This record gives sequence, C-alpha cells and structure tokens, in this order.
Amino acid sequence: MKSIQHLIPLIALGVLVISGCSNSTPVAEKFDASPYLLNAEPENGVDVAAVREAAKDQEDITIVGRIGGNAEPWVKDRAAFYMVDRALLACSDEKEDGEDCSCPTPWDYCCETDKLPNAMVLVKFVDSDGAIIKHDAKDNFGIKELDTVVIQGKAERDDAGNMTVLAKAMFVRK
Repeated sequence: MKSIQHLIPLIALGVLVISGCSNSTPVAEKFDASPYLLNAEPENGVDVAAVREAAKDQEDITIVGRIGGNAEPWVKDRAAFYMVDRALLACSDEKEDGEDCSCPTPWDYCCETDKLPNAMVLVKFVDSDGAIIKHDAKDNFGIKELDTVVIQGKAERDDAGNMTVLAKAMFVRK
C-alpha cells in the first residue's frame, strides 16, 4: 500500500503532462444565425446590377443574387461573401449556344469576368451596432457557392463607387 502512495504524485503529474500536450485544435465557435435568417422571401427584391446602378449610400435595399464572383467568395472568419447578378451565367449553367465553359470553380464566373465589376457586391452581415459579425458565413448560415439569396440591408458606397451591402437579414432560395 505504501508503494502505491508514492506513485500517486507521479501518476497525477503524468496526467497533467499528457492533457496539456494535446494536439487537438479548438473547434470554431458557432453563433446563433437564426435572427438573420428569414423564413419567407421578402417582396420587391432587385437584382445586383440594378441595385448597384440606382441605390444611394445608406439606402435600405432588398437585393437578390447568387453567391460567387471569384474562386473564394467567402471572407475568412467573417459573415461576409460576394454576390453576383443572376443574369450572369456561372460556368456550370447551361448556355443557350451550347458552349461549355466548365471549370473547377464555376462560381468564379470565369466566362463572364468582363461583366463582373458592375454585377457584383460584397455582403457583410452586421450586428445592431453596425460591426461585422466575426463568424464564418458559409458554416454558420449553411449556405454555399451559387446559392441564390435575398438580402435585406443598407447600401454602402465608397468614393470609388464600390458598393457593399450591410446585411440585416437573408432568405436562402431552395
């Protein structure tokens, strides 16, 4: 019995060393996205190109488009992504002339790159204070490239004419 009592501190030390040297990476914390997700599609959604052309800075908008615009449309660790006008054809869409423009990332619209500058916006989900949500959009909202989404928010324009959508709510078309 006496010999076991001498081993207890060594066993405890071994457990501490083993548990402190774990190679596991922490799991990314999810946030409750439900307040941002709409159960019904808002009316009067306008396509990306038309909103880019007409919306004024800080104007309330409802905008419709598809997630994409480049090979990586997601902003890492932020609830933000690029959205493209539905009139543009992704490389996986069926073309009228039968032309095949297949590529590994059809959501980058590589067959329509000349049209992208006027048909794409950045969507950033913001909290009640106007700060961007610091959680990944793809994982937390359950969305993927080429999904059609309807976003409610405000248009934000910079001096160069670029437009960002400060999103408050989203409906995902199935």
